[in-house]
Amino acid sequence: MIVAVALVCAVGPVAYGLLVSLRPYSSVVQNPLDLVPAFGELDFSGYTTAMLDASQGGYGLGRFVVNSLVVALGTVVLSILVSVLGAYAAARLRYKGRAVVNAIILGIYLFPGIVLSVPLFVILARAGLTGSLVGLFFVYVATTVPVALYMMRNYFLALPESIEEAALIDGASLPRMLRSIVLPVALPGVIATAIYVFMIAWNEYFYALLFLVRDRALWTAPLGISQLTDMNVPVTALLAGSLAVTVPVVVLFYIAQRYLVDGLTAGAEK
Repeated sequence: MIVAVALVCAVGPVAYGLLVSLRPYSSVVQNPLDLVPAFGELDFSGYTTAMLDASQGGYGLGRFVVNSLVVALGTVVLSILVSVLGAYAAARLRYKGRAVVNAIILGIYLFPGIVLSVPLFVILARAGLTGSLVGLFFVYVATTVPVALYMMRNYFLALPESIEEAALIDGASLPRMLRSIVLPVALPGVIATAIYVFMIAWNEYFYALLFLVRDRALWTAPLGISQLTDMNVPVTALLAGSLAVTVPVVVLFYIAQRYLVDGLTAGAEK
């Protein structure tokens, strides 16, 4: 019963927003509490208005979603590539000051964004990367690598060292062992970290506002959604745009779910 109530509370507002987004704006104004639209009044103009460019009479959310996808996917790729090697080194290598380094990694992640904003802005300004998606990409990599390192380090620590020792005894080099033994076993942790990094980059608003506010063509999805909260924007366009922005995230979780299950059920050693 408790699960059913929680499910209704979670899914109910989303379902209501979806139904409202499929109704004409005039009908919503007249009868805002009607839950099920009549078949003849189904209207997808809210989605087209939200996604089309301003030159076509829309709010340009489609362009912003593409910008967010480019930046978020690029952030995932580079952050995971860097963090896999760093996390494995932090989990397996023994060196002086190891605990201090691990604490610094976690501490950087815990810093609020406002603390890092001024140094990052100065660095990018000197590099000539402010007001560009490339600059925002480097900012997201810098802010997500610490959390990716921390997450994957904990996952590597949970893996049994016996499988690595067996690979080394069989003559495998360290790069081959990482590629053929460690990464396949650690796949669930890598994918979970990649999803988390994607969510951070996809939903990030503060840095996007700081670096891209002057050039509307480079806005990301969070900036585009913020403009839809204006009182002059029809509620159907606001709800349609908000739901459309969640589609890439839902697709990502659907695709990654299979790999997560396969990796978790494969097992590490017999």
